[in-house]
Amino acid sequence: MGWLDAVRDLLKPAASRVHRQHALRERCVQCIGPHGLHRMAYTEWGDPENPRVLICAHGLTRNGRDFDFLAQALADEYRVVCPDVVGRGRSDWLGVKGDYGFPLYVSDMVTLIARLNVKTVDWVGTSMGGLIGMFLAGQPRTPVARLILNDVGPVITAASLRRIGEYVGRAPKFPTMEAAEAWIRETGAPFGKLTDAQWQHLTRYSVRPVEGGFSMVYDPGIGEVFRASPVVADVELWEAWEAVRCPTLAIRGAESDLLERLTLERMASTGPMARICEVPGVGHAPMFMDEEQVALVTEFLLRT
Repeated sequence: MGWLDAVRDLLKPAASRVHRQHALRERCVQCIGPHGLHRMAYTEWGDPENPRVLICAHGLTRNGRDFDFLAQALADEYRVVCPDVVGRGRSDWLGVKGDYGFPLYVSDMVTLIARLNVKTVDWVGTSMGGLIGMFLAGQPRTPVARLILNDVGPVITAASLRRIGEYVGRAPKFPTMEAAEAWIRETGAPFGKLTDAQWQHLTRYSVRPVEGGFSMVYDPGIGEVFRASPVVADVELWEAWEAVRCPTLAIRGAESDLLERLTLERMASTGPMARICEVPGVGHAPMFMDEEQVALVTEFLLRT
């Protein structure tokens, strides 16, 4: 049985307790920012009474449904919570676009953890979601017990920021789902070799119907903030990295333009002295949709 077949089996109706606890649940939590309240949506998998919680945080223009495959693989062991960072997915869009940024994102995650009513969480973060986790893990009395950074680290290259800035908030309106999928395949080419079913999954949760077609499920205003300051040099965050003390795994797409190999290697000997690994044939970033990539996460979380 293939990986996708196994996932489909998990989704089949069944009366067992195992099926009920694996079923996706959609929730939301009220958060506050500089200009008022906003709603952050999240999906949840696994036993809602399980004190072991894993938070999976997505990249800049993505959403929590990127982690469906990983969440189902871990639902026996964890209560897996996948937020849509504000401005993405089912979460609210902010009226003041300048509020989009890491101080608000970290604050929202603290509110989410309070809602979950647990003392500690493990964290998987892709790109932006990894930086949110790193900033939170470096705080005194942090709730983050173990941290997995997916293709992100203390140095973010100027080249990758310029590449991302070319498309953030500039996606066209798509006349059909097929057109949307073609665009997502093109911009998501660094994700590596995905199956047709996996591209269709990403497309389904990346767009929403609008008059005359489909548009992306994130606020284009994020792009305005992203491009507000011209990128002239790499962004270095070594001080934040040195503040992290929990067990950490750093994963790099072997062809990534955002996390360089030299940075990854330095992460193994500084700060939390991360375990490091690379995923061949992938750029920015691994999507945790196949068995080998999922195994990197499960092995670290369940055996560390």
